[in-house]
Amino acid sequence: MNQAQVQLQAARDADAADYAPVDLGFAQNKFQQAQNAMASRKYDDAATLADEARADAELARAKARLAAARSQIQSKTNANRQLREQIEQSLSEQQQQDQSQNSGLPAQQQTQDMPAPPSSSLEPMPEGQGFQTLPQNNPQPVPQVNRDDQGGHL
Repeated sequence: MNQAQVQLQAARDADAADYAPVDLGFAQNKFQQAQNAMASRKYDDAATLADEARADAELARAKARLAAARSQIQSKTNANRQLREQIEQSLSEQQQQDQSQNSGLPAQQQTQDMPAPPSSSLEPMPEGQGFQTLPQNNPQPVPQVNRDDQGGHL
């Protein structure tokens, strides 16, 4: 009887009334029947009923603990979902902000190096500072342009 009573209290403490009310009800009914059998001096029946009450109370406690754990998991899952939604919303807002800032800027064009004139050569600069373009000793004559020409043929 004492073990059944301890298990009933443990089931109540685990909120079995909220999470496993049917099993807790079975345990309480069997415990009441066990007490009635004890009062009637039916000790074998009382022991059997007390053992059943203990088993039902253990089951109610286990179900209550499982339901409480599931409730916590669901709560954490909901909190995680809300955090993910907040992160996605922040990222979306940041991308929109970046796009609006970049839309006012001109498109960047890739620049290419201008080739050196054919009449020059690359020479190393002093102290490892790179190279510089120097004119060759035999510069080729540059054709004269007629300034009076207005786009016609020469």
